Amino acid sequence: MSDDNLSLDNYHQAPIIGYHRAPLSQKFGAPRQPNLVALNSAIEMLAPYDTPAAFEGLEAFSHIWISWQFHHNYRHKDNNQANSNFRAQVRPPRLGGNQKIGVFASRSMYRPSALGLSVVKLESIEIVEGGVLLIISGADMIDGTPIIDIKPYVAYSDVLSNAKSGFAPTAPDLLEVIITESAYEQFMTFVDIGRCDKNDNKIENENNKKAIRAKNHSVATLVQQMQEQLLIFDIETIKALIAQDPRPAYRRAEINTPFVMRYKSVDVSFQLIDSGQLQITAIVKVSL
Repeated sequence: MSDDNLSLDNYHQAPIIGYHRAPLSQKFGAPRQPNLVALNSAIEMLAPYDTPAAFEGLEAFSHIWISWQFHHNYRHKDNNQANSNFRAQVRPPRLGGNQKIGVFASRSMYRPSALGLSVVKLESIEIVEGGVLLIISGADMIDGTPIIDIKPYVAYSDVLSNAKSGFAPTAPDLLEVIITESAYEQFMTFVDIGRCDKNDNKIENENNKKAIRAKNHSVATLVQQMQEQLLIFDIETIKALIAQDPRPAYRRAEINTPFVMRYKSVDVSFQLIDSGQLQITAIVKVSL
């Protein structure tokens, strides 16, 4: 079928049912696949899809599928323009960024539908101000990502032990991440000590859920905390994100070249050093 024969009948429109709220506001640094980093985030449901009745029974599932939109790549809404921008082949970072493969043999963000699909851990379902806030971990989405659909993950059908994974048979190797003393001191100056209990060894998920259940918290306040408030646990999350090596594949041999990852309210500078480690060199507050 030629472009001239395409019509609106060839397109399906789906409502946005919510938005992802996360510490990462930029694509750089976001995990390339779900569950590579136990990154804590939330899904803020929109009316009328935020009714608690719509989520009855979901608490019995440990994981959920999320359909979402690559909103930073497709800013237009014109379907014909989307078709004209179709890329038949892409260069996956996993193959070094040089080898081309078909877009449908990849999980590239440059897809004709502009849709992503991720399975994430469902930490809790919280009712706040009469609406629903889903607390999740392991997402590969950035802040503000439109959510299209949510479905339960069913292990007996969704886990295929004999599946083949083509050019990505195993998770990528992680790099060791170190931090300079000065960068760590910078980080500590921005940490909200009031929300950090030195005698509490629970993960940040528990701290988030405690805050959500506080009666004096609104959705806006909770979202702001998740997007901006730096906690002492965040340094390990920052290291885990950088260990995935978010640098472009064609620049991974560069030594002492600084890169910057935005995390919550700080910019984290890091570089590859002669030892083969990724070194965090500076953490600077940004104006949001």
